[in-house]
Amino acid sequence: MGPLVGEDGVARCPWGGGPGVMRDYHDIEWGNRVRGEAAYLERLTLEAFQSGLSWSTILNKREAFREVFHGFDADRIAAFDEADEARLMQEARIVRNRAKISAAVVNARATVALRDAEGLEALVLSFAPDDPPAPRTTEEMQTTSAESLALSKALKKRGFAFVGPTTMFALMEAIGIFDPHLVGCFRRGAG
Repeated sequence: MGPLVGEDGVARCPWGGGPGVMRDYHDIEWGNRVRGEAAYLERLTLEAFQSGLSWSTILNKREAFREVFHGFDADRIAAFDEADEARLMQEARIVRNRAKISAAVVNARATVALRDAEGLEALVLSFAPDDPPAPRTTEEMQTTSAESLALSKALKKRGFAFVGPTTMFALMEAIGIFDPHLVGCFRRGAG
């Protein structure tokens, strides 16, 4: 399936067609380059929490995630202890999954440790594909790539968790490592 024209006359990737949080995310944010450690840690964390769930669930809880994870300040999250993780398990406004909460803390600590090397942003950017995909239909869209597999391995080697190749491909799409929009979508080439 290629881009769909919505009630507003605009061609979009099919998942961003109807009014609401998903279309807003598609139109405003998805595929745009982000900058800074907190922005990268936020997207990495949210992609991990999304695993096995709908993206709209995460978007609807995003402000609560930002609040409980202190704006994705790596130092503050890295300081979380077992009591903080237990508190987050009681926080109904976010996804309450013990493994994902623990991974968020582990990943914040790994992010802090990366500062002595290239840093999270530079590391992720170093895996940008030389030949980015340009799918015309949803059937042509990938869910992993050689680059997302390599990024997954590199992050795991540096102590990160919940960073599988599919999750890293979704991260690369979300933060504009390459243009993820279908050819024909009004956002293609605009990021």
